[in-house]
Amino acid sequence: MSSQPLHGQNALVTGASRGLGLEIARHLARAGARLALVARDGTALETAKTQARDAAGEPGCIVRCYPADLAEDAQIDAVVAAVLKDFGGVDVIVNNAGIQGPIGPLDRVDWAGWRQVLQVNLLAPARICQLLIPGMRDRGHGKIINLSGGGATGPRPDFSAYAAAKCALVRLTETLAAELRESGIAVNCVAPGAMNTRMLEELLAAGPEGARAEYAKALAQAQAGGTPPAMAAALVTWLASPAADGITGRLLSARWDDWTHLPERLNPLNQSDVYTLRRIVPADRGLTW
Repeated sequence: MSSQPLHGQNALVTGASRGLGLEIARHLARAGARLALVARDGTALETAKTQARDAAGEPGCIVRCYPADLAEDAQIDAVVAAVLKDFGGVDVIVNNAGIQGPIGPLDRVDWAGWRQVLQVNLLAPARICQLLIPGMRDRGHGKIINLSGGGATGPRPDFSAYAAAKCALVRLTETLAAELRESGIAVNCVAPGAMNTRMLEELLAAGPEGARAEYAKALAQAQAGGTPPAMAAALVTWLASPAADGITGRLLSARWDDWTHLPERLNPLNQSDVYTLRRIVPADRGLTW
């Protein structure tokens, strides 16, 4: 991959003011992309803009900030309209913004908070895609990268809203990839691994009574350091680049999957259901019933 594989590309990154989103912004800027950064905190976004420009190492690197609350439909629409006005089009969408929401059994958590998780983690990415896909289709190319999370591939007790939203986001990824297969638009999902971000702090703050089974694991992760955000940011940048052309509809783990060698395995990959969510039937486990 060249040093600036995204030169001339416009990338929109949500949740870009801190944590993984900020690291993704740095990586994309370094790869030559022009950036539209979206997050709730306008002050933090300005700091992120400076850091992204510093990472690019070019004074002329274009980075613009769009403060918005993705829990509000009107703000999503307004941000997309502003980005299209400023950039003319978007080549890369990174749906990274996410909230963990209420922690605890479903029958005991706040319902408004539960619904808000679905809005931010699932409905906002879907709406952003709905608004930007037509332009991508007209241009005949585009990359959409959604960020998965804990609970997407298996049950996650006490985190039902987050797990349900992330699982649905993976299936949305697969569905959009199938809808857009002949359009030149690739849609993939990234599992970033367990990182030491604000979500871990929220989990620890919930204590052993709130987070229950995950509390001890979270303590160990906090002490060990967790997965570096740079691993997921590197995968996102690679998926956004021409190096990943032809790969679509996949959920890839930044930490565990050998994604750098996927291009040489493209034919068998595209003829299989590897890196996808599927139902397990008895025959898959050697059972005859």
